[in-house]
Amino acid sequence: MPDKMRVINSGLREMAEWLPVDRVPWVIAGPCSAETREQVLATAHGVAACPNVRVFRAGLWKPRTRPNTFEGVGRAGLPWLQAVKEQTGLPTTTEVATAKHVELCLDHGIDMLWIGARTTVNSFMVQEIAEALRGVDIPVLVKNPINAELGLWIGAIERLYGAGVRKLAAIHRGFSTYTETEYRNRPNWQIPIELKRSFPRLGLICDPSHIAGRRGLVERVAQMALDFGIQGLMIETHMAPDQALSDAAQQVTPEELSAMIGRLCVRDAEPLEAEVRSQILRLRACIDQVDARILQDLAERMRWVQEIGRLKKQHHIPVLQLDRWETLLEDHVARAQAAGLDPDFVKTIFEAIHTQAVQQQL
Repeated sequence: MPDKMRVINSGLREMAEWLPVDRVPWVIAGPCSAETREQVLATAHGVAACPNVRVFRAGLWKPRTRPNTFEGVGRAGLPWLQAVKEQTGLPTTTEVATAKHVELCLDHGIDMLWIGARTTVNSFMVQEIAEALRGVDIPVLVKNPINAELGLWIGAIERLYGAGVRKLAAIHRGFSTYTETEYRNRPNWQIPIELKRSFPRLGLICDPSHIAGRRGLVERVAQMALDFGIQGLMIETHMAPDQALSDAAQQVTPEELSAMIGRLCVRDAEPLEAEVRSQILRLRACIDQVDARILQDLAERMRWVQEIGRLKKQHHIPVLQLDRWETLLEDHVARAQAAGLDPDFVKTIFEAIHTQAVQQQL
């Protein structure tokens, strides 16, 4: 582990109690955007009735892809969040993207801030926010960057930590992709898992609303997050989702939120029954053996690749044989489907193997 990560982990260990998960899932809920005082307060009272909701969220400044779309009510919504806390007792949180946003939120007693995916990618903006928070004792949540790069996520956390922010947590909201998928944003679960492996003490929250993109998929993604051991959820909730001014398709009503949370299954971290533990250990041993064979087969494959590379060099044959590669990939995908495997999963694996094979031959 790099020295900087070791230092941050040490600091997070000292501050680990700032996020007391008294019940699972530990939920942040509220509308994508604060639209009116009435809408905010009605939604807040609705979600406050759910015993799992611990924080109320509402976006005030909305970074949008295109101009002339609803970009939030801005500072006008800050008194609405103050009223939420006064009337429901729920702490409040909103997204900040500039030092001015931070200043306004601190002036109005906002309890928690989050940095959005579009901001996390910009180190200058993150540093500006970090400097505005220097010396301030307030929790900050960091959403993953829109592109699937763990380094940017870690870098944002490091910048905040370097400015003295100790109450930190990360939000997994999925990653943008050019290819059409079932979800609005790909979950790429291996990235938040790797973040958690790098920072075991860092709080991790999943935003199933932004991953799903459709309210009918939110529960499925939330359950997947819990199955991965993620205890916190941020779920967009609106009194009238279809009339929402932003992200209408992915928001649920407070009633739907409560029903959904009631259906979610929270798994024990470790099975209590000795027989179940024993069965899991046996199955893990089988998986370890398969993994060892996969590594041996990959090593053997690369040895044959190197032999082919030598022949190509001797006879001045280009390394990339595109027609063969496309035929081979189609064959692998067809075999994957016949074997009951996810074709996209297998395609991703073999594309990575092919990239490494080409590099071996250069």
